Amino acid sequence: ARTIHSLGLFDHTAATSIVQPDLVEAYFNLHFPIISEGGLDLKLGKFVTLEGAETIDPRTNFFYSHTYIFDFGIPFNHTGALATFHATKWLDLYSGITRGVNTSLDDNNDSPSFHGGVGLNLLDGKLTVLASTSIGPETPNNNHDQRYLNDITVTAKITDKLTSITDLNYTHDAGADADCYGIAQYFTYAINSWLTAGVRGEIFRDDKGFYVVSFADTHDPMRALEGEPTIDPRTVGGGRTTYGAVTAGVNIKPPMPKPISGLTIRPELRYDRALNGTHPFNDSSDRDQFTAAVDFILTF
Repeated sequence: ARTIHSLGLFDHTAATSIVQPDLVEAYFNLHFPIISEGGLDLKLGKFVTLEGAETIDPRTNFFYSHTYIFDFGIPFNHTGALATFHATKWLDLYSGITRGVNTSLDDNNDSPSFHGGVGLNLLDGKLTVLASTSIGPETPNNNHDQRYLNDITVTAKITDKLTSITDLNYTHDAGADADCYGIAQYFTYAINSWLTAGVRGEIFRDDKGFYVVSFADTHDPMRALEGEPTIDPRTVGGGRTTYGAVTAGVNIKPPMPKPISGLTIRPELRYDRALNGTHPFNDSSDRDQFTAAVDFILTF
């Protein structure tokens, strides 16, 4: 929650605690059966972003850990209005006005942002493409320098058991004249009804050391978003670094009795490395790091 908070909504609750609440989404969803067979959907309120292959909700992600694209290259949420026009069975058009990246009741400047994109649903759903963007001033107390966050996600059902996901990302901040860009490639294979294996490789370039940061204090993400100067001095960026990472894991879904509908266990092994010789890991002392993780998701 400390990372995905939006400005003005629970962003100062338990500011000194590692345990923090958050209201991830709160919106009205309206459907208008007009113009086309699919009609028009209108979302009003606080909602998660269109961008990226990974989501805040862990049930839609194969891996426990996230990509650099998810953490640093896309928004988490927006507050405003988003229209989805289902032009045809294979074409969706998205267009909306929001308060900006990770903002709700408060904003760090006085300018709105655009959020939208184009979605393709091809080959009877076996190939989907979503190109999305968020454009607007996002720097605290700066209403004119635009930040462009762009993402393309391609999902291909190669066979009944093998799925490929490709995530492409490019972000530019005009105020800092800073770019970041990356690619993440996923392959998952369903071994049987309860076991799926997956691998993810990624490369992410932070051209000026503007985007990637390791927050030391539990409230530093919100302080940075607000533009507050009181950030823990141990909070550091990774510098001008090209990051590479490889993650391998499995999803285990044993059968569960009712009323429990499902249990997912997600163990993984991950290796990160600075590909250009910098030392962004372990308090800026190491060029690489190795992590092992597991989580459990129980649905009812």
